[in-house]
Amino acid sequence: MAQVKIYGLAAELNPVKARLSDAIHACVVEAFRFPPDKRAHRFFPLAADDFYYPPDRTTRYTIIEIGVMEGRTVETKKHLIRLLFERLTRDLGFAVNDIEVTITESPKCNWGFRGQPGDEIALNYRVEV
Repeated sequence: MAQVKIYGLAAELNPVKARLSDAIHACVVEAFRFPPDKRAHRFFPLAADDFYYPPDRTTRYTIIEIGVMEGRTVETKKHLIRLLFERLTRDLGFAVNDIEVTITESPKCNWGFRGQPGDEIALNYRVEV
């Protein structure tokens, strides 16, 4: 399971939402060997007075938070982060300073979906990659 939240200025984020979602999802599928049909992305386009960021960033500054069940190796998580920087800079023209990624893991028992705790559900993919 992965839940992705994307934050940025509305004027910058809204025009690229679909392409950004596609790029992020492709990276998650590749790095985490995630099923292509499992996409849960939420966008948070913010007004300028609701989004403060460091002075060495531009108006394209974007924060990507990825919540996942624990189990991926350090190398797998680093691979995802590297893919995100590579693809978002190459395919969408982001500067590396304008992208921040946080991967937050929690135990399967802390997840709930399909009416059950996450550690009681048989998944159709491996978390331990």
